[in-house]
Amino acid sequence: MKDDQVRRIVRERYAQRAREDTSCSAKSRGCSAGVQIPSSEAIGYTQEELRAIPSGADLGLGCGNPTALASLGEGDVVLDLGSGAGIDCFLAARAVGERGFVIGVDMTPEMLDRARENARTHDVRNVEFRLGEIENLPVANDTIDVAISNCVINLSPNKPRVFREVYRVLKPGGRMMISDIVLLRDLPREIRELIEAYVGCIAGASKKEDYPAAIRETGFENIRILKEVSVGPALLGTGEPKLVVDGQVIEPKDLGMSPEEVQNLASAVASITIEATKPDLSTT
Repeated sequence: MKDDQVRRIVRERYAQRAREDTSCSAKSRGCSAGVQIPSSEAIGYTQEELRAIPSGADLGLGCGNPTALASLGEGDVVLDLGSGAGIDCFLAARAVGERGFVIGVDMTPEMLDRARENARTHDVRNVEFRLGEIENLPVANDTIDVAISNCVINLSPNKPRVFREVYRVLKPGGRMMISDIVLLRDLPREIRELIEAYVGCIAGASKKEDYPAAIRETGFENIRILKEVSVGPALLGTGEPKLVVDGQVIEPKDLGMSPEEVQNLASAVASITIEATKPDLSTT
């Protein structure tokens, strides 16, 4: 698929997610095709954090909790790439306090509408949500202390450009903290070509070893994978092995695969949280 086609499909699917009733969001995570997938607590959010944010901010679209490992400080300026309905922005806003500020960037107007409404109804004043693509961030150079992202960069058709953009907007010495989906081995062609697999954060994912390499090529340093979790159980759903992507159940026979092959495929997908730092050349 061409880059513009990828963005259009992703935008349409996430707009649909934003319009869905909150009863089918992350609290139950079981509305699509009757499949139960991990709760927000299971991927790293605490009950205290989830109680502290607007109820409509958690749509269950993440694969980790980057704010938990970002060590945000009071007064920090934070950027969230692909902010969705705002879950990580609202958590960051609490951490940075009144002297800090959080910018959320998303390319889906429906998501921005939902996030802005959440901010208004809960009187969160140190957050701003901007329309834009993560490959072309609407943010000035050298203005961000910490950039975070949660299961979004894998959706980009131009990941090196995303990392270059993050590098551009970070202050010297600024940090990047990302939770994302990676592959432990190559996927079959049938899966790579599935639109559902792309929107479901699988087909567009990078190999695990390529992810830090791409970040390093941009100029970042101190690159570390802090956490790695298998995504296999969520992809397989419950009962007999079957692929669950983008909320849709795909039977092995529809892929020309056996249940065992589907099970093996699911074990190739993981979630990582990775950090990196933009060098402060003034100190060298």
